[in-house]
Amino acid sequence: MKNICIIDYGSGNLRSVSKAFEHVAPSAKVLLTSNPADIKNATHIVLPGVGAFGDCAAGLAAINGMTDEMKVQVFTHQKPFLGICVGMQLLANSGHEHGTHKGLGWIEGEVRLINSGGLPVPHMGWNKLNIKKQHVLTNNIEQDVYFVHSYGFIAANPEDIVATTEYGLEITAILARGNIMGVQFHPEKSQQAGLQLLSNFLTI
Repeated sequence: MKNICIIDYGSGNLRSVSKAFEHVAPSAKVLLTSNPADIKNATHIVLPGVGAFGDCAAGLAAINGMTDEMKVQVFTHQKPFLGICVGMQLLANSGHEHGTHKGLGWIEGEVRLINSGGLPVPHMGWNKLNIKKQHVLTNNIEQDVYFVHSYGFIAANPEDIVATTEYGLEITAILARGNIMGVQFHPEKSQQAGLQLLSNFLTI
């Protein structure tokens, strides 16, 4: 049975993410948790995120033992991990929003204000994915997805980029390195495309 743990570190939008997983996997156990012990039993780990990079990084670090247990489950036990929006950005080495803040450093890169080529920031609304390489996350996704963000992930290694989107200039939309994955958009707000992506994640 799938056991999906969604990490609750005080960054909103958790219930809508939980409901989306419940919809695509009605027989799965979906748990919102701030207890590191819970993710020991997870089959899939999800880190959502809404807000500023520094605030989210501080909220995650404030949960005693959480980042250490995440590392054990993701790196040692190779459990599938999905970061959503700021949850993806936290995979970077650093974020440069209201100062410089340390990220998890799981995928090399940094998070900076997007260069939109003069278009309004934040980048908000539906946009098309440009698939850069084949990945299970993008299987059968043909519709646009929903973005709300002002900062973007600049990956050090282009091989980590699965998909981008165009908003004035190119923005990273999906990252993946082995069992570690992240999406800049909100699957829980992206209707059928988002549900398909979450369903794809659960096949890993």
